[in-house]
Amino acid sequence: MFADIDQLEPKSYILIKGARVNNLKNIQVAIPRNQLVVITGLSGSGKSSLAFDTLFAEGQRMYVESLSAYARQFLGRMEKPDVDYIRGISPAIAVEQKGNSRNPRATVGTTTEIYDYLKLLYARIGRTFSPVSGQEVRKDTVTEVVDAIQAYPEGQKLLILAPLLPLQGRSLAEELKIVFQKGFSRLQHQQQILMIEDLLAQPETIAQLTQAVYILIDRNVVRYNDEDNQYRLADSVQTAFYEGHGTCVVEVMGKGTRYFSDRFELDGLTFEVPSVPFFSFNSPYGACKRCGGFGNTLAIDEKLVIPNPHLSVYEGAIAPWQTEKMSAWQEPLLKNAIKFDFPIHRAYIDLDEPQRQLLWQGNAYFQGLHDFFAYIESESYKIQYRVMLSRYRGKITCPDCRGTRLRKDANYVKIGNCALSDLVLMPISELSHWFKNLSLSEYEQKIARRLRIEIENRLEYLDKVGLGYLTLNRLTASLSGGEFQRIKLATALGSALVGSMYILDEPTHGLHPAIPTDWWGVARLQKLGNTVIVVEHEEELMRAADRIIDIGPQAGNLGGELLFNLPYEEVVQGDKNASLSTENGWKNPKYDLSESHTYNFLRRLDNIPLPQKGEPGTNTSRSMGPGKTTFKTSRCAFPSMCSRW
Repeated sequence: MFADIDQLEPKSYILIKGARVNNLKNIQVAIPRNQLVVITGLSGSGKSSLAFDTLFAEGQRMYVESLSAYARQFLGRMEKPDVDYIRGISPAIAVEQKGNSRNPRATVGTTTEIYDYLKLLYARIGRTFSPVSGQEVRKDTVTEVVDAIQAYPEGQKLLILAPLLPLQGRSLAEELKIVFQKGFSRLQHQQQILMIEDLLAQPETIAQLTQAVYILIDRNVVRYNDEDNQYRLADSVQTAFYEGHGTCVVEVMGKGTRYFSDRFELDGLTFEVPSVPFFSFNSPYGACKRCGGFGNTLAIDEKLVIPNPHLSVYEGAIAPWQTEKMSAWQEPLLKNAIKFDFPIHRAYIDLDEPQRQLLWQGNAYFQGLHDFFAYIESESYKIQYRVMLSRYRGKITCPDCRGTRLRKDANYVKIGNCALSDLVLMPISELSHWFKNLSLSEYEQKIARRLRIEIENRLEYLDKVGLGYLTLNRLTASLSGGEFQRIKLATALGSALVGSMYILDEPTHGLHPAIPTDWWGVARLQKLGNTVIVVEHEEELMRAADRIIDIGPQAGNLGGELLFNLPYEEVVQGDKNASLSTENGWKNPKYDLSESHTYNFLRRLDNIPLPQKGEPGTNTSRSMGPGKTTFKTSRCAFPSMCSRW
């Protein structure tokens, strides 16, 4: 079928003829569209030259050529790959291991766009709770007040009032004149109705208004199915809110008084109304006021003050108190520790949290580390104290935002008893489970339905590609190449593009063999209706592929040949001596398939025997910073492998 590539239909195949990029030797390849294709072979055999330097480069160049001349002037000139022609190519998207985000503020949440949906979700259905009483903060609307009035029995009489609050610099008499000029004629004081005109005519009576005074906005009666009366009530309530500076009072005759407020206040605190910028740490409005939206701040670093937590206070764990002059700060602690039962001979790492806090806070017997550094700062006009202060300062996680970079009062807005900061600090697998079990009211479900679908799908993709241990707050710059590639893979899944060509560079790189789930995301891309081309060595992914393209037979100038282009079953079950084109694919007539390392690997013909006996090693290899940012404090040593067998 692949004997004459010129006879194939570009609607069904991506056709590459005469590829000579790098070490490729004038090869021709027919790649079926909308299938999962694995390009394999030895490292250096020409896999990336075919996939990225030829196929993706041409797809990118053709896309740029389709843009206007004005748009092309902002893009660099792209050279045409050394190839006779490429036909049937789709818009190309490359997902490579290299190229972590250059933005130091980018996180897993922002890169995958999950954080954008979370901001919108909290802005729409987030409920604000007071940190003082724990009660929900709400502001009343005109519609809610009218509905509350209409809930009373028909014919119920009521008064709509607004508190009279003289502005700063005005007397009550001056305020009454202004209110009278606005067209209001009555006041309520101690359940009595007073005429403003009479009060202004007798100024001495104004001084007797010692208690709360209300402007009578309207006297009305509850009437059902009376649209005009409802409009009148709404207008009166709106006027009461305006004249009462956010407060409306409804006095229901014989049934008490109800107070309404359109201010977002509770317990004497004024809260911000949730909005999208309120939850954006890249905006000055939403960024943490202490760290400026960076997640860390320059302060006294506990790790610098106590560099060796395995020492006790008696052994000198507190570094700044070990000099001859500063030891005076430690002496009261050592002498009086028995009085408040503090274990000065116990290692700092073994102290419980109250005991550690005691070292920093101090008590009646000694001054703690906070007092010590406050003293050092007060003496910072001296150079030696400035040097000492700088020695123990470092970047620490911001205590206000816990490293989430959001302003502190954003934590008052919650969904399901969790603030946005709590969610971005959860592992993705745990967060995905939290969303699936999130219970919302019917009204909230209608608003959040579409947002939840997007969030849950993206979280599922991240979990399925083996990144469930990450948090949305994790900086993208701190990810490994394999992690970052799987982040981009999950982002591609979330975009749900169809009719495109994805080219991936070893997506299973760095994935633990016990969790062979990364190929799920690759297969998912293909099922959406895309052509997925993967440069890969993993047998699990080869088995899931629709077709395997092997480049070889060796590396460098001994490679660059297309050995075969066949389904997995043909490779593991076919005749190794066949060299003709078949209905299912193509085998290179120049080479016996036994010369293909991929063929021998899949058929279990290649193996590396383990030595039966070895010389025991005498040295020890110690781990240096294993796992980079993910390892906890640990100490380990491994026996060295023997150097000779």
